[in-house]
Amino acid sequence: MNRLIKFCFIACLTLAFNAHSEQTLGGQYKELGPWQVHYIAFPSTFIQPQIAKAYGLERSGYKGIVNISVLKNNTGNTAQKAKLSGTARNLLGNKQTLNFKEVIEGESIYYLAQVDFTNEEILRFEIEIQQSNQFQTLQFQQKFYVDK
Repeated sequence: MNRLIKFCFIACLTLAFNAHSEQTLGGQYKELGPWQVHYIAFPSTFIQPQIAKAYGLERSGYKGIVNISVLKNNTGNTAQKAKLSGTARNLLGNKQTLNFKEVIEGESIYYLAQVDFTNEEILRFEIEIQQSNQFQTLQFQQKFYVDK
């Protein structure tokens, strides 16, 4: 089983078993212009240490992972390369810049960033997606819980 399948499987399990999630369970995506943008944000402790190491991610009870995939909105849903930049803001307006890392495995392309959080903190994400002269903005929010 390759790393992408393991990572996606763990991410899906994270959504299914996170009783505190305020997002709709299942496929979280938005259609933005010519794309389907799939997204998930979850605590980094939900992934295994060896997977975190393979992706260069820090596991901590106070760090989350944001995973974004950009697919062409066609019958094949072809994975797309894009430039992502964004921020996460808490309810007080404190801003964190997201630094996305592109991961390519076979035909799959996805983007990973880490974010700091405190217990029961709601973060509002705003992510700019650019491909050539096409620009779209993804917005969503996620409530995080510290894994004690």
